Amino acid sequence: MWHYEPPLRDMQFVIEELLEAPAQWAGIPAYAGVDADTARSVLHEAGRFAAEVLAPTNAAGDLHGCRWEAGRVSTPPGFREAYRAWCEGGWPALGCDPAWGGQGLPLLLGTAVGEMLNSANHAWNMYPGLAHGAYETLRAHAAPELREHYLPRIVSGEWLATMCLTESHAGSDLGLLRTRAVPVQGEAHSGCEVRVTGSKIFISGGESDLADNIVHLVLARLPDAAPGSRGLSLVLVPKVLPDGTANAVHCDGIEHKMGIAGSATCAMRFEAATGWLVGEPHRGLPAMFVMMNAARLLVGMQGLGHLEMASQNARRYARERVQSRAPARPEGQAAGAADPIALHPAVRRILWTLQALVEGQRAVAYRAAQLLDEAAHHPEAARRERAQELAALLTPVLKAFCTENGHYGADAALQVWGGHGFVRDHGIEQSVRDSRVAMIYEGSNEIQAIDLLLRKVLDDGGRRLALLLEELEREAALCGECASAAGFGGALREHAAALAAAADALAAGRGRDPEWPYRVADDFLRATGLVLMAWAWARIARVAAGRADDAWYEAKLAAARFGLQWLAPEIGWRLQRVRAADAALPWVPA
Repeated sequence: MWHYEPPLRDMQFVIEELLEAPAQWAGIPAYAGVDADTARSVLHEAGRFAAEVLAPTNAAGDLHGCRWEAGRVSTPPGFREAYRAWCEGGWPALGCDPAWGGQGLPLLLGTAVGEMLNSANHAWNMYPGLAHGAYETLRAHAAPELREHYLPRIVSGEWLATMCLTESHAGSDLGLLRTRAVPVQGEAHSGCEVRVTGSKIFISGGESDLADNIVHLVLARLPDAAPGSRGLSLVLVPKVLPDGTANAVHCDGIEHKMGIAGSATCAMRFEAATGWLVGEPHRGLPAMFVMMNAARLLVGMQGLGHLEMASQNARRYARERVQSRAPARPEGQAAGAADPIALHPAVRRILWTLQALVEGQRAVAYRAAQLLDEAAHHPEAARRERAQELAALLTPVLKAFCTENGHYGADAALQVWGGHGFVRDHGIEQSVRDSRVAMIYEGSNEIQAIDLLLRKVLDDGGRRLALLLEELEREAALCGECASAAGFGGALREHAAALAAAADALAAGRGRDPEWPYRVADDFLRATGLVLMAWAWARIARVAAGRADDAWYEAKLAAARFGLQWLAPEIGWRLQRVRAADAALPWVPA
């Protein structure tokens, strides 16, 4: 009963009409050969894979889960076959450099493909999902001999990759890590051989039967490391060594989790395992952040994928389920003994909330990916720098805002099914469970809020926020030129000004009360996410307004109007709380 229909037209609308990406690609030499037809072909084939190959493994993967025996992990039925088809189709190489066997397509297309994979089977996508971040990290920081040996095999999907950070006593505070790396020759430098000893937990895909080799990127301490996070180094530790022998890497078990049961979350042990230093000694975190930032966008798309699935399935069920007479009905529809619950105001409100958030989040997430493409490849240095700064600001917002809406949106959607939603038959209860973890891993949402407010807004003097406000003002001005969207532009300008005023108040008052920004960081991030939704709804309204005679575009305009009227008012009370400098946050009783 849980069915996935790839939202191809919605994706094309964002890519081609809202973002005008094909015109941008034409001006970037690396993407000059990519046009709208190419993008449509990629999305169509990816949608077919997601719907026909991957989605059928989702429910069975949840019920069966992974199996651990004597250090080996078996994935659920169908996962290996789906991964083989994924690699045979060349999909792991989509956004990678042709120099390493990649197809060199924009990250924007990879992000859209990622949305579909997460919608179809979040747990399965945990295995290939980290590989692109590992590719980016190694390409940027690894010694040439490491790049030549590992990158082609990661790009092809022949080998998978993991990110090994967390230890039982060190979660968000990586400075507490104890894992050690000892250079074989006594001197540490990029590419030098080391022996790694220590244990890591919560390692997604740390062991599986999908690939013959797994490349672990491990944070560890060299013998001369300083205390804290500044003393960490990054080490490449493969499951299988270049000579074909097994490395001293062991999977001691897998976690039994609330959700994503098809993803093996492993406890890993390294016993003087052979590895090679990636990047400079004691500079592991900057290197690892390349992978972590890629993973945070991926996790944001997990939230969007769950929200899309919850929305389309709730809408389908609400049209079919007949209960009671609605107090009103569309003009021309005769009254019956009972109506589809989609006609009842309480259910309509849930459905439009989900739809408005899906539309807005897709626009903002795809815009972030477009900015990253621009930052990597635009021929003008100033444009690259500006795009990178904006993308850095958007990353923590997307990770936290999209995952929060993904989970609580799925939870709200369950209400449409009533009691039927609480049992496994309809699929929504799995989405509620699976979506919860995305608010925790890759830096909890509270960490993202602190990163946004403290590092990206206050500590840089508001420079990145000013760039975002310029983008918002441009859209508000364009809406002002369109009679049907003028109200959206005015509201966007008002919300942007309120966000800026709140940031100014925090900047002025943090010296008197250093804890103030930390108390309200979650509210500031939520407000920023909603302001970005207002930007997306304004742009959707502006583009759709000229096509009001088309029912499909009219639905887009209706979702944008609902978002502005029903959801954007939350910005007000969120920012009111941000500006409440004297609001008490009592100590927890002993």
